[in-house]
Amino acid sequence: MNNAVTANAKVMIIYGTRPEAIKLAPVIKAFEQDPTLTPIVVVTAQHREMLDQVNGVFEVIPDVDLNLMAHGQTLNDIAGTVISQIDEILDMYRPAAAVVQGDTTTVMAAAIASFNREIPVVHLEAGLRSGNIQSPFPEEANRKIVSQIASIHLAPTEVSRTNLLTDGVPDDRIHVIGNTVIDALNWAVSRPPRDGHPLSNRLETDTRRVLLVTTHRRENLGAHMVSIGRAMRQLALKFPDLLIVWPAHKNPEVRASITPQIEDVGNIISTEPLEYGEFSRLLARSDIVLTDSGGIQEEAPSLGKPVLVLRENTERPEAVAAGGVKLIGTNTNRIVDEVSTLLDDDEAYSSMANAMNPYGDGRSAERCLTIIKKFLNI
Repeated sequence: MNNAVTANAKVMIIYGTRPEAIKLAPVIKAFEQDPTLTPIVVVTAQHREMLDQVNGVFEVIPDVDLNLMAHGQTLNDIAGTVISQIDEILDMYRPAAAVVQGDTTTVMAAAIASFNREIPVVHLEAGLRSGNIQSPFPEEANRKIVSQIASIHLAPTEVSRTNLLTDGVPDDRIHVIGNTVIDALNWAVSRPPRDGHPLSNRLETDTRRVLLVTTHRRENLGAHMVSIGRAMRQLALKFPDLLIVWPAHKNPEVRASITPQIEDVGNIISTEPLEYGEFSRLLARSDIVLTDSGGIQEEAPSLGKPVLVLRENTERPEAVAAGGVKLIGTNTNRIVDEVSTLLDDDEAYSSMANAMNPYGDGRSAERCLTIIKKFLNI
């Protein structure tokens, strides 16, 4: 591949889900402010409504919206459609490079389509590994596939860099830049809140401690999700002075497992998914976070919030090693015990809340821009 290009090079940024939109928004903004690059923003809309919310918050207007979301689509449906439609867009714009972030099916398929067109792939948040191809599924496989074909690997931490080296990625293609989620979070928390959101209004005057719960992982659907719902109920009854906030994921299986167990409990608030700015302020207001999300494992420690992860493994071990994040699985009794310890033991809480944040300083997008420009000889 010949990566020597002239100024005003087109760089295509491809994403489809809410987490990708959050982590790519600072990169898009950095590109927009640089006169030597032209960002071409392409969304697949693997997540439609939640994706649009994030784009609205960051004032990102896609150049191409493929609108691929369809009810009941399988992973193979998504992959096949993304590859074929992204291929047409790549042929139309002929970018000098394509940027993808993370490990979704959109990321894997867009990377393959770009590689087959001999367009260099830039992989943001490269090198995450759980060590188990089935967990998380299909993300662990997706990120390993992208690592085989990317030209630039933008790793968030030294641990991720080591993972890539172990996989045989050449050292000169790996750059440790931190995580752009911190750039996005700092921006969102610093902005004034919108007037009138009922949850914000309630939390302004409610002095109770807040437990924020988010859960959506495919591998937690079914019995694991039911177990999480039971734990939420038991915690609410055990600590009547605790306010539990659950932004309910759109997946109907998640709601069917959890809602019946909590709907009659007064100190549990169930809300629709929050737009990113509102969720960031909720995260900042919370005292403890209970989650199976990957991104929140990165965001919450930067705000000094202890994170209990509803999984048996994680591709983000840095915060676990630092002490701000703890893997606890989905057993009801274990969840109740771990949350109870943080609520009852000031020393245990302080130890997690004051752990070092390993995910960067909020300048990752700047580093991303510099590295891509150097790669393109701009």
